[in-house]
Amino acid sequence: MGPHPAVAAIRLAVRRVLHDVITEHTTPAQPAAGTTEDSVTGGRPQPPLVLVACSGGADSMALASALAFEARKLAVRAGGITVDHGLQPGSDLRAAEVAARLTAMNLDPVEAIAVSVGRDGGPEAAARDARYAALDEAAERLGAAAVLLGHTRDDQAETVLLGLARGSGIRSLSGMAAVSGTGDRYRRPFLQLDRQTARKACMVQSLPVWDDPMNADPAYTRSRLRHEGLPALEKSLGKGVVEALARTAGLCRDDADALDAWAADADPTVRDEAGLLECAKLYALPPAVRRRVLRRAAIAEGAPAGSLFARHVEELDKLITSWRGQGAINLPGRVVARRQGGRLVIRQG
Repeated sequence: MGPHPAVAAIRLAVRRVLHDVITEHTTPAQPAAGTTEDSVTGGRPQPPLVLVACSGGADSMALASALAFEARKLAVRAGGITVDHGLQPGSDLRAAEVAARLTAMNLDPVEAIAVSVGRDGGPEAAARDARYAALDEAAERLGAAAVLLGHTRDDQAETVLLGLARGSGIRSLSGMAAVSGTGDRYRRPFLQLDRQTARKACMVQSLPVWDDPMNADPAYTRSRLRHEGLPALEKSLGKGVVEALARTAGLCRDDADALDAWAADADPTVRDEAGLLECAKLYALPPAVRRRVLRRAAIAEGAPAGSLFARHVEELDKLITSWRGQGAINLPGRVVARRQGGRLVIRQG
């Protein structure tokens, strides 16, 4: 008798990602990513290291269990990271408990990392930034080929709705990518699985699960959307809203990728010999491509991508399409943009 269908589903999703990692990072001609000469024994490199980011919630615990199971059958080393955001009393003890559970699954290495959460962008964004910074640092230091994240189809639907509510562009509506980050570090195996599947997998395996009270706190936008917004949509429109939103994300991502590629090709064609953007040439571009060129330019000069919103790019675009002698525009990251002599000058302020 095989495993429960929920357990089989999460294991299959993780197995597919691990096969991708092995294919990408191990070839007959070179060691796996993250290995050194010292890690090669008998002329053969160690298997690539794959980490799971685990909060102790159902999604990430299901992911950790699937990684531990599949890694035993494949040429993969499996470890785990849990991040202590320090936002709740006893969070350090909770992180230590999660790390102990990961160790009990025979994951190695396992680390609990404490971070300091700032205030930029609001509490949710600040916590996310601190978490990813910690995961990036750990992946670099440990030489990990990939970090697995437990985002589900439900998380994807919420991300699309949040982008829609903010009036964001098509890139925001494309949600989370299955593969993202520096060197394609982050992998999300569960984007095609619903949250209930992960919870069911934990239940049938008797995996202890921690339900973060912040996920039910109406003070947070995503929490309100999860417990009020999406249920209201399903009540009004019928079941299938989550699946439809996740499908929309995939379609938007394809379109956004194509437009980004177009913008990358167009970028050098709208610059002068000094590398400055020429307003007349920018004006001739289709609006969707022009705005992407402007966004790329702002990020290249130091504007943080996560803080550069659609409204910022719209103001930049007005320097091209609605020029009436307006002054400089201040962008995140102390970046300043101004129009001078038919050129768009974007510099650190």
